[in-house]
Amino acid sequence: MSRRKARPRTAPRTAPRTAPAPAVTPESPCPCGLGAAYGACCGRFHTGTGGTAPTAELLMRSRYSAFAVRDEAYLLRTWAPGTRPAEVDFDPGLRWAGLEIEDTTEGTAFHRHGTVTFTARYVHGGEPGALRERSRFARHEGAWVYVDGDVAE
Repeated sequence: MSRRKARPRTAPRTAPRTAPAPAVTPESPCPCGLGAAYGACCGRFHTGTGGTAPTAELLMRSRYSAFAVRDEAYLLRTWAPGTRPAEVDFDPGLRWAGLEIEDTTEGTAFHRHGTVTFTARYVHGGEPGALRERSRFARHEGAWVYVDGDVAE
């Protein structure tokens, strides 16, 4: 997901940088929407027990789940060094509510680059919203990383 602010920010700058992460257990449904349990789906990438995501789409899904559970370490680890921020600014008033993958190009084990176009639904301050982005991914030291993205306005 892009570093650009595509959602309203209502928390004052003096608020804590992160809010408590939503309660997600290894047995919970995975936030990415694939229908598997979190621990067997994106959670295995977050903990490192499942290696790295083998495709750009699975990396996108695991990064969406990392935003949902507020896993800053994973997000920074899977961000390209040239575009990686110093920290992830989680909005405590935002809850991610669903992910729809709309299109992918390349991004398999046979490629060096790939794109994933998606819509991520959220609720912010009780109001539903959506973030649509075309994200770019590349291989870095053999693993897929998020480079940047174009947010549709």
